[in-house]
Amino acid sequence: MSELRLTALASPVNVQRGNDLVTMLIDALETAGETLRRHDLVIVTSKVVSKSEGQVVAYDGTDEHKVAIVEGESVRVLRRRGTLRITETRHGFINANAGVDLSNTEDGTAVLLPKDPDRSARRLRAELGRRLDVDVAVIITDTFGRVWRQGVTDVALGSAGIKPLLDLRGTLDANGRLLEATEVAIADEIAGAANLVLHKAAATPFALVRGLDETFFGPGSIGDNIVRSKNDDLFR
Repeated sequence: MSELRLTALASPVNVQRGNDLVTMLIDALETAGETLRRHDLVIVTSKVVSKSEGQVVAYDGTDEHKVAIVEGESVRVLRRRGTLRITETRHGFINANAGVDLSNTEDGTAVLLPKDPDRSARRLRAELGRRLDVDVAVIITDTFGRVWRQGVTDVALGSAGIKPLLDLRGTLDANGRLLEATEVAIADEIAGAANLVLHKAAATPFALVRGLDETFFGPGSIGDNIVRSKNDDLFR
């Protein structure tokens, strides 16, 4: 029987530039009565990563300034409607308003995406391993909309220690048929599941995911494995 457990980890800290996220995470684990085990996975929301890394800019509250910030974080604007922009970021993400966030941040500021979420995930994983002597994986998440579908869900912006993509091509389905095109976005599925316990209005910047198949763990990154190349993208 397969079973997956997701636990939200609360932290009362209002994150500022230079704050130690690993200390915050360890404190949150202790408060929840949890200890990390091998093949656990830790979810870290991108907003606290961005704030700790200083990815916060001044915002004067006007539509013109909002658009300027968004376009400054974009390498390409695909669509425009009012102040909304569908953009391609420097990371290769296609999303609304370049991921610039105006919620749950101090007045007069806007939070940008982390500069390199995969690198941030690797650093967090390495520091957790050094301090706690445990091999875990890390996923940094953010909320994205989906093309042709209503609503938002969390996706993985950066990862370390988890294979972001499960390649089932060449294997057989339950009826013995050869799978020719199936690749499962494991990191995004985990991010979306974790969002069910990371409530938007609650101070829960972390989550603990336990029970993942051990074959999911290994090398990979969102930039290398999830972001679709331009040559493979029929919509660009």
